[in-house]
Amino acid sequence: MFRHCTVFVSVFILCIYSANAAEFILQSNFGWPLWIGIQGNGGFPALENGGLELQPGERRSVYSDDSWEGRFWARTGCNWDNNWCETGDCGGNGPQCEGHHGERPASLAEIAKNQWLGLDFYDISLVDGSNIPISMEPIGVQGDGSRYFCTKAQCGHDFNSDCPEELKLYRGADNRVVGCMSACTKYGTDEYCCEGVYNAKGNCRPNEWPVNYAAFFYDRCPDAYSYAQDDETSMFSCRANTYLITFG
Repeated sequence: MFRHCTVFVSVFILCIYSANAAEFILQSNFGWPLWIGIQGNGGFPALENGGLELQPGERRSVYSDDSWEGRFWARTGCNWDNNWCETGDCGGNGPQCEGHHGERPASLAEIAKNQWLGLDFYDISLVDGSNIPISMEPIGVQGDGSRYFCTKAQCGHDFNSDCPEELKLYRGADNRVVGCMSACTKYGTDEYCCEGVYNAKGNCRPNEWPVNYAAFFYDRCPDAYSYAQDDETSMFSCRANTYLITFG
């Protein structure tokens, strides 16, 4: 983390932490503009007032303190004359989401900074479905060689190309597929959403669902959350000042 420390005596150190202790680099690999949504978890601010624009190939940085928690997603097909985006829209709030969440389906990059033992925990989530490929990785640190420590969390698959018909989201004047819904988004049942009696750890079992839609997402992106209790194969940890989040 970024900090300035002054030693007064041998046993006292005054450390002044920067308000910009964490940097998130947002990179677009798309050939058209994206509007990024940013939402803080409960009690945490929406960085950049909840949104910013990325031009094709553009890279921008946003900053937080070193205890921030929240999520990033891409809004696609935005038309500000109508104040609406085809995917990821945050309630018609315009270019900046102002703390509002994104409409599902949307691929999410999530992080909780400075948690247990000072570790950051981060992931890519398809629990709300998917609208674009996305990845998140720590910069300037080296892992220990294990799969989930200081490595890239990613889902590089374009689910719009092979989404099950019943989960496809069609929009636009040409009625094209713009997103792939999760089973929870589509059907909203406790079983698919791991809620109610299925909320307890281990009670949500995709292989017992009417249709195991989690397997469809997991097979294509095994390091991303395919359902709400998919922690063992989807949660990454690290200690880093900088994270690169790539859209596309």
